[in-house]
Amino acid sequence: MASLPGVEPSEQITPAELRLATRNHGMPLEALAYDVTPAGLHYLLIHYDIPVVDGEAWRLSVGGSVARSLSLSLADLRARPSVTRAVTMECAGNGRARLSPRPISQPWLLEAVGTAEWTGVPLRDLLLEAGVDDSAIEVRFRGLDRGVEGGEAQSYERALPVEDAMRDEVLLAWGMNGAPLPPQHGFPLRLVVPGWYGMTSVKWLSEITVSADPFEGYQQVRGYRLRQTPDEPGEPVTRMVVRSLMIPPGVPDFATRERLVEVGPCVVRGRAWSGLGAVAGVEVSVDGGVSWRPARLGPSVSPWAWRSWEFEWDAAEPGDYELCCRASDAAGNVQPLEAPWNLGGYANNAVHRVPVRVE
Repeated sequence: MASLPGVEPSEQITPAELRLATRNHGMPLEALAYDVTPAGLHYLLIHYDIPVVDGEAWRLSVGGSVARSLSLSLADLRARPSVTRAVTMECAGNGRARLSPRPISQPWLLEAVGTAEWTGVPLRDLLLEAGVDDSAIEVRFRGLDRGVEGGEAQSYERALPVEDAMRDEVLLAWGMNGAPLPPQHGFPLRLVVPGWYGMTSVKWLSEITVSADPFEGYQQVRGYRLRQTPDEPGEPVTRMVVRSLMIPPGVPDFATRERLVEVGPCVVRGRAWSGLGAVAGVEVSVDGGVSWRPARLGPSVSPWAWRSWEFEWDAAEPGDYELCCRASDAAGNVQPLEAPWNLGGYANNAVHRVPVRVE
């Protein structure tokens, strides 16, 4: 790849990363204004190819260490009592491209997030109907998407401990924002695990297997691990760490996206969320993180969705500013100024910084 003037080779986006970036899109940060993200603006990460699925012929199997196996059609699932939950979902790699050195993968900046209203049936109901064996420790979920990763040909698969799979909020969703799942979001059925990073919510779901043995598949034991070197096992990526993002104020310069704000009062708004506890507060800095003032918290559309906030800034003096926001949660976690580096670029929840010019 040819070098770009003024850009270090280690910071240049490779053609492989560009191919990933054109397949996977983020949510424009101005869409933080919506309580529920329109489906076309919700972030997408598609590991392999989007499978073309015949909804009439498709079936979901539930088996393994259970008293009775199940085979269900989409019509069977839709005929059951359903629930709708607003859930904020974030990619574990959100913020990866802001780390240095940059981990090579989908080059997310900060836009890999969204909140949708998912409609479906609680996973717990199906597991109770199947009868989970006392020896079971995990529930494995297999999607219809297939590819090669880490040198392994595989279907996309993830597993949850039985106690997490049995939580009331975990859904098998066949609807998104009042409509059938779009193909790119997992039609005809996907898993939705509130509070966990998005890699857990397997799309194009085809098989659920209850197991007495730990799942050793690539996405579980090699992908989505917090580690410093390729050789160490690392810690698993699980729940979303606390984060806040702001709607960039003012208007953007087309090429640089630098924000331009007129002199005078300016209301800065955003959203905050955490998979580890309810959002307890948000603070805003207008001087690059030197001093902080509390923002006013608004409501959340559900216990599993982001919470709105706003901050009144008197942009009285022309000049250059760096606006920052950071959130804290009820478990005592606070967004750091800088997040620790890791090989996969996961869970980078460093404070959101937005350069602004007042003129």
